[in-house]
Amino acid sequence: MNIEFRKAVLPADLRALVAFDRKVFPAADRFDAAYWREIESWWMLVGRARAGCCAFEKRGKTLYLSTTGLLPRFQGRGFGAVLKSWEIAYARYHGYRRVTTHCRKSNTRMIALNRQFGFKIRRTLRGYYVDGDAVLMELIL
Repeated sequence: MNIEFRKAVLPADLRALVAFDRKVFPAADRFDAAYWREIESWWMLVGRARAGCCAFEKRGKTLYLSTTGLLPRFQGRGFGAVLKSWEIAYARYHGYRRVTTHCRKSNTRMIALNRQFGFKIRRTLRGYYVDGDAVLMELIL
């Protein structure tokens, strides 16, 4: 199966990014259109389908992963590892020294995936989400 990554083009992809977010994340975790305009976003294409999306904020020598998501039908099939691997390769290629991200403390699958790639939990943030806690995870490159 052919997998490729394509940078989202704004404003043309804005509606698709917002719609993707609605299909993947609970209401409390979704980004509004204004935030999508501020971050660099990438599509993960499997064949010709938009299977996943990731977005970054560049903070000096740190690449902050704002979001990493896969449509439900692509979850549990190894595509998350492909997406995470690509994010890390992107960070290395662009000279970042570390990668950070927040994820729900209850999202044990994402925490496990991040740990697989060497991320460490740095702290728990109580009430980070309207309805739950988050963990801050970091990978030193």
